[in-house]
Amino acid sequence: MRIVFFGAPGSGKGTQAKLVSERYGIPHISSGEILRFLLLKESDLKKKLKYF
Repeated sequence: MRIVFFGAPGSGKGTQAKLVSERYGIPHISSGEILRFLLLKESDLKKKLKYF
């Protein structure tokens, strides 16, 4: 099952995704969390991400 939440910042996408994840026992993958994690590491990818 794949569910994608779209919306403006602060509209509750993360909150709803967490609730759906807990309710149905499916993983919650956040692209924003992944990007923020990658920005903490020193790498060439970090330089490219910071450019954008």
